[in-house]
Amino acid sequence: MGSPAVRRTAFALASLLALALLCATPAAAQSVNRNLIRELNTQLLYVALPLAVFVEVILLYAVIRFRNNPDPRPTIDSPNLEITWTAATGIILLFVGVSAYVVLGTPYLSPGAGAQSIDAADGSAAEGDAVVVRGLAYRYDWEFEYPASNVTTRGLLVLPAERDAVLRLSSADVIHSLYVPDLGVKQDAFPGQYTRIRTRPTQTGTYRGYCTELCGVGHSRMRADVVVLSQSAYEDWLASHEGESNVTAAPEPRN
Repeated sequence: MGSPAVRRTAFALASLLALALLCATPAAAQSVNRNLIRELNTQLLYVALPLAVFVEVILLYAVIRFRNNPDPRPTIDSPNLEITWTAATGIILLFVGVSAYVVLGTPYLSPGAGAQSIDAADGSAAEGDAVVVRGLAYRYDWEFEYPASNVTTRGLLVLPAERDAVLRLSSADVIHSLYVPDLGVKQDAFPGQYTRIRTRPTQTGTYRGYCTELCGVGHSRMRADVVVLSQSAYEDWLASHEGESNVTAAPEPRN
């Protein structure tokens, strides 16, 4: 067990374990969406890590145990062993499927019906207590409209913390896609249709949104600032810009 190959293998396994534990360390999420995704990844990691270590240990054992075998022979058939690992695989896949279904079935990751005709939907339709924002993508910028306050911004999305927000996205030309990594938000925008995103930011701050659908020569410049404010600061911001269009100045996040 003291050979260089064995030591390297043991070091690699220890590094894999340390990296996995580091990735599994919980950290504050900036939205409900991102927290749900992180929890799912952590659950799957707790399943994948022991399996990876187990397989590598068996491989290491086989390499060392049979490294000088002058007369290798095929493995003897073992129905019990085959039934065991088949059943174990089925249980693991069932766990993964149920865990993914529970998370992906939430309204924050599956916000409802898919793309619908703009003519058949009212962008100001009731969404409970959620803030409703209409988003329009075009080459190569974003426009966000707040129907309740008659405010329109360009390249700027302002949302309140600790409150649901529904974004109704559409496109003026080609397919675009809004992606805000820190909030765990990603949704395509189609011409002549709208899609929905539901999110609930939990931390105030300024985040960056990107277009992740190749849309032309200016695709790399198609970005948006996403500012999350406290509820009172959000209401003050709306009131101060009521009736304005093409607002681009980002407010300073404050508690």
